[in-house]
Amino acid sequence: MRDRMPDSFEEIVKEHGKAIFNYIFSLVSQKELTEDLYQEVLVSAYLAVHTIKEPARLKGWLFTIARNKCRDYWRKENKRKQFWREEVYSYTSSVEEPPLPEEEVLHKYSLEKMTQSVMTLPEIYQSAIILYYFKDLTLIEISKRKNIPISTVKTRMKRGKEHLKPKLQSFA
Repeated sequence: MRDRMPDSFEEIVKEHGKAIFNYIFSLVSQKELTEDLYQEVLVSAYLAVHTIKEPARLKGWLFTIARNKCRDYWRKENKRKQFWREEVYSYTSSVEEPPLPEEEVLHKYSLEKMTQSVMTLPEIYQSAIILYYFKDLTLIEISKRKNIPISTVKTRMKRGKEHLKPKLQSFA
């Protein structure tokens, strides 16, 4: 365990960089992607290194950043794959039948009810839900936009969904 913080960020990279790179590669198994994620980890670490109070926890902190960057990548990649699956599937049928008028009315009614339900939430929960589900922002992007910690965003999302759940039970 180290007792002191390295004098420069360059020392941190020299000491832990290879281990972090290898860790990321073990998770994603693609060299180019590993290089991109490694750069993101270094930027994030550089911007937040001043927050480390215990030098002994530096290496674990770096690994946590690396793991979270990989998770963020996987989430975005899964969303992108889901989008393409849905798009390709929706265009595979040669002739798409228009929805029945009753279906259109029900869909429009459900959408209006869901929107009304979201709008009844307190503003702090409402904005998090709208930014995440309707504007497609990540939790990190919401955190930066609202200038609040990511843990606060997560809490607001959770509480907002808890408020919405009983209101939306009839749409399940």
